[in-house]
Amino acid sequence: MARVTQRRPVLRLSLDAEPRRRPDRLAGEEPLEIRLEGRAWSVTMRTPGRDFDLVAGFLVSEGVVTGRDDIAEIGYGPGVNPDGTASFNIVDVRLAAGVTPPDPARARQVYTSSSCGVCGTASIDAVRQTSVFDVAADPMRVDLPALLAMPDRLREAQRTFDATGGTHAAGLFAIGPGGQNSRRPDLLDVAEDVGRHNAVDKVIGRALRDGGLPLTGTVLQVSGRASFELVQKARMAGIPALAAVSAPSSLAQELAAESGMLLAGFSRGRSVNVYAGSERVRT
Repeated sequence: MARVTQRRPVLRLSLDAEPRRRPDRLAGEEPLEIRLEGRAWSVTMRTPGRDFDLVAGFLVSEGVVTGRDDIAEIGYGPGVNPDGTASFNIVDVRLAAGVTPPDPARARQVYTSSSCGVCGTASIDAVRQTSVFDVAADPMRVDLPALLAMPDRLREAQRTFDATGGTHAAGLFAIGPGGQNSRRPDLLDVAEDVGRHNAVDKVIGRALRDGGLPLTGTVLQVSGRASFELVQKARMAGIPALAAVSAPSSLAQELAAESGMLLAGFSRGRSVNVYAGSERVRT
């Protein structure tokens, strides 16, 4: 999709050379309105592309759906650009019969920025969701060399970052119960977005739409820090492990430990910090 990246003029300034104007490629960012049964639910800033995955993953994170059959229909809603072309910036979801729609009081009352996912949540109680999947019961274990190799493998797959330098990424690695395939885990999916929470939602949403939840025996590797929200998103999808190249927050560590998840940070080169679930790493 052309809107994933867009070309813009830039003025290059340097102490060692003359000013130079040239075109540069930037990561796309546009608003996406999410509707449930035709009614506005949330607006998020995202990089266009894989919008249906993003919305499906967002609904998993919010506890609205837990399986593919919970969504009866998902499609683009009305919306046009100033030139009259379709904007593709509204996605409407119709829930399956028997699926209870969320309480309107839980709707995101303000838009969700590309850097913050839960900051638009209507109430404090709505921030912490309860997962239907028991990640603590997942026997997944991973070899240390494989865990350390994941950031580089994720980085190699970041095509939009290569072009723009402006996107986060999330990668889902398959380990298997008990650690089968843990020395060279399969990279199941990679998603990029200007918002790190959006990248995670896109990975989870694709898995949901493919009928792959819960995501047992997997590790979610992210390119930035590990926030509370990312741990919660992983837990809601049944992912037993989250690894980041930067630091976790205190609340992220607390939730991971409480949930029986592996939480790793500063995964770089030959070392990694394990903040929760150290028994899941085989040294």
